Amino acid sequence: MTVTGEDSVIDTDPLEPPLSAPLRRDLGWAQVQQMSQSANYRDEPMLRQIRATAAVRRGTRMTKILSPAQVSGHLGGWLPYGFCYRACDLAHLTDPRDLALLGTDGVTDSEVAYALRWRAVDPLDYEVPGGPAQPGLALIQSHQRIGAMILGTGFTPSTDELIPEYITAGFADLPIPANSQIIAHVPGGEEVILYTYQPEQNGWLRLAGPRWRGLLDHLPGVSPDREYVPCTTTGSAKLVGQIKGKEYEAVADPPEEFRVRALTRAARYPVSTLSRRAEQALWRGIPCWVLQRDEAWARLRLVRPDNDSLSATGARCYERGVYESWAPVGELLDHHIADIPYAL
Repeated sequence: MTVTGEDSVIDTDPLEPPLSAPLRRDLGWAQVQQMSQSANYRDEPMLRQIRATAAVRRGTRMTKILSPAQVSGHLGGWLPYGFCYRACDLAHLTDPRDLALLGTDGVTDSEVAYALRWRAVDPLDYEVPGGPAQPGLALIQSHQRIGAMILGTGFTPSTDELIPEYITAGFADLPIPANSQIIAHVPGGEEVILYTYQPEQNGWLRLAGPRWRGLLDHLPGVSPDREYVPCTTTGSAKLVGQIKGKEYEAVADPPEEFRVRALTRAARYPVSTLSRRAEQALWRGIPCWVLQRDEAWARLRLVRPDNDSLSATGARCYERGVYESWAPVGELLDHHIADIPYAL
């Protein structure tokens, strides 16, 4: 965290502005940290002002801490979704046991912390897991939660850290950008890049050499010797763009490159418009993302989970803040394809 004052000069990466606080004699760092851990300060203007300095910009590196099972899921085609952090806010955490505590599925017993790291396509894809975007999230009853409690202050639970947390907007799946990485944090603080995402081939290229091959042994269903792992499931969201009024599936490589998805480099033309496309519907009056469906059933994820929506849908918690359910397709209302446009 950066302490700001009248004479301070901050030289930082413009894509990753630091969390900063205007500390005073009567407002020290310890007090700010304590405020961040109390539900009584969810609407405290000073705390919200501090939280707002941790901005996400186009190209900001985002990180989601993963368990081995989640790594296997992402290698198979899962997209970024749910709780995540700016990579710069975790840069000082080098012990994998500390990072594992930031996981989302309750698995914290690994000596190696895995993570998915990608660059943000646009700030509108992220929101604070509290009011006003998610007013009921922190009030969900404890027996219906997985992972660390949600404070609603915008900061992760911690006895001594001040770490701003995010969710993908409405817990949506986000199309995965080119050159995203799956990494491992090992004892001693070293960071190892295991795989990098290649969108045109729709799969993950293994970068871990023989020294680190053992890190892949703990990934269920993943062969350590496989050099390329294709995604076997189709994501629920994708990017689309236009060139001269004609629409194409697009690929993002933030902060500056947005192009047509094509196997040959010569055909990867830049798009003039860009949108995130996904399915939405109402079920029993509750807004949901439609993640999968066939002729009879649809797998749904709640956009704004709270106690009332859980009661209405019977949705189950699959990881921290993420609630999903199956519903008959015939019961869905306002079922449509939504386009969320980005400003290029």
